[in-house]
Amino acid sequence: MLRNVVQKNIARTFATEASLPKKYGGRYDVTLIPGDGVGEEITKSVVDIFKAERVPVDWEVIKGDEREDVVDAAVASLKRNKVGLKGIFHTPNDIGKNSLNVALRKQLDIYASLTLIKNIPGVKTRMDGIDIALIRENTEGEYSGLEHQSVPGVVESLKIMTKYKSERIAKFAFDFALKNDRKKVTAVHKANIMKLGDGLFRTTVQDVGKEYQGIDVDTIIVDNASMQAVSRPQQFDVLVTPNLYGSILSNIGAALIGGPGLVPGANFGREHAIFEPGCRHVGLDISGKHVANPTAMILSSALMLRHLGLQENADRISAAVYEVIAEGKTTTQDIGGSATTEEFTKAVLDKLAA
Repeated sequence: MLRNVVQKNIARTFATEASLPKKYGGRYDVTLIPGDGVGEEITKSVVDIFKAERVPVDWEVIKGDEREDVVDAAVASLKRNKVGLKGIFHTPNDIGKNSLNVALRKQLDIYASLTLIKNIPGVKTRMDGIDIALIRENTEGEYSGLEHQSVPGVVESLKIMTKYKSERIAKFAFDFALKNDRKKVTAVHKANIMKLGDGLFRTTVQDVGKEYQGIDVDTIIVDNASMQAVSRPQQFDVLVTPNLYGSILSNIGAALIGGPGLVPGANFGREHAIFEPGCRHVGLDISGKHVANPTAMILSSALMLRHLGLQENADRISAAVYEVIAEGKTTTQDIGGSATTEEFTKAVLDKLAA
């Protein structure tokens, strides 16, 4: 089988401090949040694959008509189950419509986002040799959501940066590097302008790096990081960023390797873990057309299985996905094929059954 191109050592690398609950018979309860857009279609691919592979996971599916009620139900479910698989919630531009993705992370203090940006054999790209682990802080910075209009026509948006949360995400990044044989951690910042806030982030990452022998620590201004990402991305190993910069760079990274349908991701807190596509595109424009690429969701579910200690299931499923893409016979439109979401999923199932 094609060698798995996603890190295998994520298995329990960031297992939650609370024990992962099991049902009798060695089965896991996992929260499933389809989300908006193509969420229903691509999470169905995972459900079908898990069923065919007899993966010991029982889904607690969270749906609802009222958006805020979905978040409340998801939080309650994740408090019980500790682990979830999630599609992306659409965030409207309307004033007063807050991001449900951010709300979920903040309520459960799911502070670390991990996005794996790596070339996949069979997907033609302009550059090869890309292998970036992008780690972003999930709960503060520009995503604090603290805005108000002081007088008509004047809006103040507060960017909150704390040493505690900067140190926490820095330690996460260096721990990831240490346990996954990564050699360099680069802090992305804008400290030349935001000398206090981003200066605190940059300095904290540098200080934490002194505790990790054998791992180089570097810093780069976000403007330059964006340029370097599209000109020489091979220079980057682990990137650690505040929230906004990570959001931008994850989209750049997705474009480099073939699109958002290929990028797996995960989010970790002290007691909870949520796995979702790393480039958070909802796909409203293709919802219901059955053309969405489920690769990112399937590979995110494989990361979840590794987190649960189900390494063999994770290896089989991810290897089958890579084989289908490498063959190029049944791929989706975003990477040059003509297969539907369901046809791609069936091709993966056929590989698993062979």
